[in-house]
Amino acid sequence: MAHRRFITLEGGEGTGKSTQARRLAERLRQETGSEVVLTREPGGTEGAEAIRTLLVNGRADRWSATAEALLNYAARDDHLRRIILPALERGAFVVCDRFADSTRAYQGAAGGADPALIAALERSVIGDHWPGLTLVLDIAPALGLARAANRRGGEGRFEGKHLSYHETLRRAFLATAEADPHRCVVIDAAAPLEAVTAAIWQTVASRLLA
Repeated sequence: MAHRRFITLEGGEGTGKSTQARRLAERLRQETGSEVVLTREPGGTEGAEAIRTLLVNGRADRWSATAEALLNYAARDDHLRRIILPALERGAFVVCDRFADSTRAYQGAAGGADPALIAALERSVIGDHWPGLTLVLDIAPALGLARAANRRGGEGRFEGKHLSYHETLRRAFLATAEADPHRCVVIDAAAPLEAVTAAIWQTVASRLLA
């Protein structure tokens, strides 16, 4: 079962997901008058944010892909139970910067973690609670990494991986979108900021608000 009011933004490094998630949440509040919960993964709860610190800091080879998948799903379980599902149950929109598709791409396709392990974690932790709409922000990895290098903050562990890793990520996100067109829409993140914002809103309005 997909939750119609559950929206996720996915993509590689430097696609502008966080900025667009904030803009989308504000527009949803203005246009619908509904409660909108803006959150992120890994993170969103105290416990999940602590796990995020472990995942996004340190050397690029700090964890194996299997360890990363397990850490992500420990954070996701807490996030779902404490933030996402309660918000959906009370009728709020949830806008989440990353979700399960990132684990499939980063730890699965690019990292080489066992797909059967990731599928088992999805069944156990997510179950039927998938988003109703996933916006896949797409950009050439070299451009995305250049953008990411200019942003503030020290969460650069994945940016330190080789370009080929990021090219694999891009292919994985696009493959997910192609395989699940009812849930996923690809957005050109290389376009100007306002154009990306407009494309996202047009998609959300037509798919979820019409």
